[in-house]
Amino acid sequence: MPPAFRFEDIPADPRDLAPDCDITFARGSGPGGQHRNTTETAVRVVHRPTGVVATASEERSQSRNRERALERLREKLLRRLKPRKPRRRTAPPRAARETRLRRKKQAGLKKAMRRIPRDQE
Repeated sequence: MPPAFRFEDIPADPRDLAPDCDITFARGSGPGGQHRNTTETAVRVVHRPTGVVATASEERSQSRNRERALERLREKLLRRLKPRKPRRRTAPPRAARETRLRRKKQAGLKKAMRRIPRDQE
């Protein structure tokens, strides 16, 4: 199994991602007339190591759509693989602490009311 793709492995130039990707072309839908309906200018890029997919079909040029799709793929990878800061534990607020203690006291009183009085034992 290949090593996991990490945040540090994302290249600065989106074109450097192309060797790790499957690039497919399709006919773009939408307005554009006969030229758009007959040429395969829409681009779909799948990053093999992570399975992330990006598409572009705005331009009439396949090469420009490929560049846009690779840029979008790089942005998605940056968002997905960006390391998160570890969560810092914080002390509960005073009101929450007081509420918790008040509820514990009420539960204790309720249990005490269920007990058999000492003089009836």
